[in-house]
Amino acid sequence: MVELDQFKYTLNTYEKPLVEVRDSLDLANKEKRIQELERKMEEPDFWDKPEESQEAMKTLKDLKSDIETFQALKEQYEEIETLIEMANEENDTSLIPEIQETLEAFISTYDNIRIKTLLSGEYDKDSAILTLHAGAGGTESCDWAGMLYRMFCRWADKKGYSVEVLDYLDGDEAGIKSVTFQVNGENAYGYLKSEKGVHRLVRISPFNAAGKRQTSFVSCDVMPDIEEDLDIEIREEDLRIDTYRSSGAGGQHINKTSSAIRITHLPTNIVVQCQNERSQFQNKDKAMQMLKAKLYLLKQQENAEKVSGIRGEIKEIGWGSQIRSYVLQPYTMVKDHRTGAETGNVDNVLDGSLDLFMNAYLKWITLGESAGNTDEIE
Repeated sequence: MVELDQFKYTLNTYEKPLVEVRDSLDLANKEKRIQELERKMEEPDFWDKPEESQEAMKTLKDLKSDIETFQALKEQYEEIETLIEMANEENDTSLIPEIQETLEAFISTYDNIRIKTLLSGEYDKDSAILTLHAGAGGTESCDWAGMLYRMFCRWADKKGYSVEVLDYLDGDEAGIKSVTFQVNGENAYGYLKSEKGVHRLVRISPFNAAGKRQTSFVSCDVMPDIEEDLDIEIREEDLRIDTYRSSGAGGQHINKTSSAIRITHLPTNIVVQCQNERSQFQNKDKAMQMLKAKLYLLKQQENAEKVSGIRGEIKEIGWGSQIRSYVLQPYTMVKDHRTGAETGNVDNVLDGSLDLFMNAYLKWITLGESAGNTDEIE
C-alpha cells in the first residue's frame, strides 16, 4: 500500500538522526552519573546540607528524565516498525490511522529532544533577563513594546516559567517606553537568546486618524541571569550610579522612596536598572549582577569576533536593523530575517507561540545553517 510505503520511508529517515540524538544526550555517562548520585544519597550525612542535597536530587531527576524520554522515543520507533509490518502482512488498512498518529507523535517527541540537545551554551540552562526599549515610532512604538511584553509573558506562561519585573517605565500616552523583566526557569535563556535584536511591526496605526500604515521598532536585549560571581573587574570611577523613584502601570512597582537604581558603565555606555527590590541596596546588588553579566557577554563576543569575524551588536533601533518583522496589514506575516522562518498566523505568535522561530534559530546557530531568505518584507 502506498500509505504504508510512505510511512516506512519517513520512519527510515529518522534512523540515523535517532543515533545522533542518543550520542548527543551522552546516555552512557548519564547512567554512570545516576549510579554515583544514588550511592551518594545512601550516605548517612547526605541530608545534612539541604542546598547541596536538593541540587543533587534535581540533577538526578533531570538525568533520569533524559534517559526515560529517549527510551520512550526508541520504543515509539520500534512500535511504528511493528505496526507497518503487521499492516503489510495482513493487508490491514484499518491500522493506517493509528500508524499515522503514532508517527506524528514520534516526530514531535524527536523534535523536542533534538532542540534540547542544541541548548548546549554555557548559560543556556539559566533564567533570562530581557529589556525592551521602544524605538523609532513614538507612541506607536511604545504600544508595540507593550504588545511584545505581553507576547513574552504569554510564552513564559505556556512554558511554565515565572516572570518578575525588574524595571518599568510607562509610555507617555500608551504602552511601555522600557521594561526589564526576568523569566525564571530551566533553559529560559537558551530559548530566549533568539529574541535579541530589533523587532519591527507594520500595521494600520490605531493612533493615526488618517488610518495610514505605520512601521514601529522595539529593541530586545537578552542576557542570562548568571548567579555565580563572575571574574569581571569593574572600577568605581567607571560607574555612574543614579537613584530614582520606582514607577509602573496602575501603581505597580511604586515605592515612595528613591530606591530604584540606574548604573551606567561609562567606558562601554552600558546601562542597567532595577526597581523591583524593596531596598536600594538590594536593587544595587541586582543591577551590579546584571552589569557583570553584560560585560562578561560583551567580552565573549569581542573574543569571538576576533576569531571568526561574526556580526557585532545591532545598535540602531530602526530601519535595516530588525531581526524579525510582524506584518498585520496589508497581509499577515511574521518572518525572521536570519533564519527565513515564517508564518501567516500573526495572532498566534503575538499570543506567545514562538517555538517555530526559537527552534529555527537554535538550528541556525548550532548547525551552521544559512540564514535563509532574508528579503525585506514590505
